[in-house]
Amino acid sequence: MSREVLLSVKGLRKSYGSFEALHGIDIDFYQGEFVVFIGSSGAGKSTFIRCINRMVDPSAGSLEFDGVRIDKLRGAALRRQRAKIGMIFQHYNLIGRVNVIKNVMYGLLGQVPLWKSLLGMYPESEKRRAVELLHEIGLSEQMYKRADALSGGQMQRVGICRSIMQNPKLLLADEPIASLDPKSSQIVMDSLRHITTQRGLCCIVNLHQVDYAKKYADRIVGMKAGQILFDGKPEDLTDEMVREIYSGVQENVDAEELLPQISTDRKVGQYA
Repeated sequence: MSREVLLSVKGLRKSYGSFEALHGIDIDFYQGEFVVFIGSSGAGKSTFIRCINRMVDPSAGSLEFDGVRIDKLRGAALRRQRAKIGMIFQHYNLIGRVNVIKNVMYGLLGQVPLWKSLLGMYPESEKRRAVELLHEIGLSEQMYKRADALSGGQMQRVGICRSIMQNPKLLLADEPIASLDPKSSQIVMDSLRHITTQRGLCCIVNLHQVDYAKKYADRIVGMKAGQILFDGKPEDLTDEMVREIYSGVQENVDAEELLPQISTDRKVGQYA
């Protein structure tokens, strides 16, 4: 595995009024690694992952991605850099009335003029790539079905394909299996791990399930109350540390609920 730093986070803080969701996070991520964040709701996992792609703006600190201070960017410069970051959401954010192959092609919205995408005028090479992606994760027979006719696990795999269509350098997944049954969860995690490993992508995933983290991660990061308590290999995560990460959680405080509401159309258009 290459040890070249892809994303460097220094002193990252995020506050919502008087509530500080992130307390000065320092962490680096490397090309090709599969990193899983664990921790209870309110630990700051979703806030952190949304700060990385600037869905929310940090209150302080720096984010250097692919050699560029992304926290300083605005407008077109931010959109160009963010196009290198794929995002997979817990609730899929597909367009239900549109078929699967078109949903996958929407991953090109940052690279193809809007009028061409509305008319379905994508390069043939990209259409073939979308078909190959769906075949790779076992959904080739579903490509002409409406997205809302699929199961949750199938929709999440479509979301993975849509993100890969961006040709990202970094893939972020925020609780991608939280709404799925165990069988579907395993299929989605198998697909996510396979598709990122095959392409040498850095992938950062938020999960609640410690067992899945240990099974799939190269590296686990444990968060609690906006701070990192553990950062290491799965085999080094002890039961005592897991108990510490999940102990004393204030269930009534959930930083993720404080995040600004962003419409599905905006998510698909800018972060798919």
